[in-house]
Amino acid sequence: MSSSVFSPFQNLARDAGISRNTVTSYFSILTHTLLGSMLPAWQPQIKVRERTYPKFYWFDCGVARAAAGLLDDPPDRAWLGHALETYILHECRVRNAVSGQARGFYYYGLPSGGEIDLIIETRRPQPERPARVIAVEIKLAEKWERKWERTIRDLAATHRVEVERMIGVYTGTRTYHMDGFDVMPVGTFVNELHAGRLF
Repeated sequence: MSSSVFSPFQNLARDAGISRNTVTSYFSILTHTLLGSMLPAWQPQIKVRERTYPKFYWFDCGVARAAAGLLDDPPDRAWLGHALETYILHECRVRNAVSGQARGFYYYGLPSGGEIDLIIETRRPQPERPARVIAVEIKLAEKWERKWERTIRDLAATHRVEVERMIGVYTGTRTYHMDGFDVMPVGTFVNELHAGRLF
């Protein structure tokens, strides 16, 4: 099990050969004991068949590695990428709790496989106004690739949601601002976050 799990419960149940209710109860135990948390799917109903199932994140990626029996194995890049997502989500939740803003956190998944790692809802949708969000793409990479912006830019182009900020977080060292899209190193993102300059 990786540091984040986003397969629908029925798929996990089928793979494990147990009932969906059993899988649901296991994840309920993990969330109630604070070993992990769910990140709900954001469903603005812009596309047909947006993902509806939540992603599960362990509170600590070391716990996830221990649970998977991988403590003696070196982590691969996929694992490190999930760990980075977990870290960024954790820092955003800490900022949310400390600031008392009660922002909603989600991920946005499309049936085509496109995904936005983190949606921070700064205004809920209302009859006369669309939702306002900050969209964040997280990449374990030393160099930023413009293709990673596509899903967020496509979302902003629909005009059915107000994308307040488009942000890319990566493990490189340079900060960029490209056509309304802010790309920043992990450390810069965390500093901006806790200084209250992101939400």
